[in-house]
Amino acid sequence: MDSIIPLAQILIFPGFLFLASYGMLLQWVDRKLCAVMQNRMGPPWFQPVADFIKLLAKEVIVPEEADNTMFRVLPYFALAAVMTAMVSIPVGETALFSFQGDLVAVIYLLTIPTVTFFLAGWSSKSPYSTVGSMRVLTQLFAYEVPLMLALIGPAILAGTWNIAEISAFFAAHPALIPAQLLGFLAAIIALQGKLERLPFDIPHAKNEIAGGQFTEYSGRLLDFFLLAVDMELVVGAALLNAVFLGGALGLTGIAAIALFLAKTLAITFLLALLKVLMARIRIEQMINFCWKYLAPVAMAQVLFDIFLKYKLG
Repeated sequence: MDSIIPLAQILIFPGFLFLASYGMLLQWVDRKLCAVMQNRMGPPWFQPVADFIKLLAKEVIVPEEADNTMFRVLPYFALAAVMTAMVSIPVGETALFSFQGDLVAVIYLLTIPTVTFFLAGWSSKSPYSTVGSMRVLTQLFAYEVPLMLALIGPAILAGTWNIAEISAFFAAHPALIPAQLLGFLAAIIALQGKLERLPFDIPHAKNEIAGGQFTEYSGRLLDFFLLAVDMELVVGAALLNAVFLGGALGLTGIAAIALFLAKTLAITFLLALLKVLMARIRIEQMINFCWKYLAPVAMAQVLFDIFLKYKLG
């Protein structure tokens, strides 16, 4: 029994089944919100599930010149990295597996899917995929530093690199949550770039490079890549909730899970709003924006948190 419970948690809740299901739900919420904001009907609630089943039924085609092994295994590495990252992020009041320094581990794990996207395009040997993969890697160097800096500030203030402990600190000191506004805004914008959403959907701009790094992917392999992106949205929203918004805020049980769902939905709304309000920018514009503006804003939050930590003793 001792081994069955952790296995069930990994596979069901808060593991793969929950992550995949909630990822599809957030995908629908995002598409529906964008449709409403643009005065459109939007998809029905079951559209993500229908799309998933449809792609599973389609044939997998591997280009002749592609690296066959790498081409096939990369989607599973992306899924595994996202699932592993979620293990250390509290869904309710506690995380499934928590350790000192897990914030650094989660940041590292969330970089792996982006690397698999790059390798997917590169191994396809298609000119469209290659252009998309190079944009993926270039964009990674733009948003990764502001995202890390934004997450470091609350960790310094809480005096720990453990996500659950950071969440508990802000739950115990809710008055300090508004002081993290700059870092939270920087993290939201950086997360938008990590998820390759407008205005940062440069790697797979459909009207320029026909889908970017995933151009040659089809069937279940494309399905699993898209599922990994949906799951990464959940993990990113959950991470921001835990680090900046106090997580469960001291609640337990069903109330803690309900608050988690409410706050991750609110973060999804902010991401959808940013997506609707902005037009796509060029890759050099994103790099300039991240290094000239977003990184200094995140660094300002870090310096403010160091000052606040000194004042609080």
